[in-house]
Amino acid sequence: MQILRVFNNNVVLARRGDEEVIVTGRGLGFKAQHGEEIDGNRIAQVFSPSLGRDPDHLAIMLAALSPDYIDKVVAALTAVNVEAELTLVVALADHIQSAVERTRAGHIVDYPLRAEVEHLYPEDYQRAVKTLEVINAELDMPLPDSEAIALALHLVNAGFASGDLSQTYRMTGLIQQLIEIIGEFFGTQLDTSEITVARFITHLRYLFVRMQQNKQLFAEHSAIGRAIVEAYPRASECAKVLANIIEMRMDEHLTDDEVSYLALHVARLEGKQ
Repeated sequence: MQILRVFNNNVVLARRGDEEVIVTGRGLGFKAQHGEEIDGNRIAQVFSPSLGRDPDHLAIMLAALSPDYIDKVVAALTAVNVEAELTLVVALADHIQSAVERTRAGHIVDYPLRAEVEHLYPEDYQRAVKTLEVINAELDMPLPDSEAIALALHLVNAGFASGDLSQTYRMTGLIQQLIEIIGEFFGTQLDTSEITVARFITHLRYLFVRMQQNKQLFAEHSAIGRAIVEAYPRASECAKVLANIIEMRMDEHLTDDEVSYLALHVARLEGKQ
């Protein structure tokens, strides 16, 4: 690998074959020059920026973080079988670094949406709990258990394909609202631990990703949509209510196909009553 740009003593941008990669390692960039070969013995991590991501911007963010926290986050993600994707590593390392400073100063954060995160994203939450356990084992002053909520939201955020954690907060609150509306519509209380409800939550998460990427499902004169409405009239009525809420909260129109597939998932939930 050849050095393209040095950001600090520990972070450089390099060329590996036909791709640009961000390389970290203690002293890796010390007195290093453009075009030099990287000393493989000093390499700690090699990151390939996601498609469309600016490697310079990500490298600058990475260079602002302590190498210790980067290493701890990568090790923790590996331990819980989560891909150490660069944007996720940057987000978690930045959060952990700030959380350590807050904890040392005696400031404990009570994160909002705790109940929603635990119930809507149980797998992400459990991974976050384990990630925090691995990181705490390496810290002189362990972080409070509440930090698992924030870590879980970062994991969810990675799944939403959104770089803005505030969007993930908004979507989490919206999902909870939609589940409550379905429960009220059918006169019951949905259990988020049920597989059918979990599948509905997953569908919503991918729906939000499609909305963000302008890739909603769409087909002119869709026969599937008409068939769903005819087969599941109550679920279709409920789906229209959900669609109105989503459109108001996300400020974007849903296609007829997306509303139809919402109805199909609602019908599965209705079948549990």
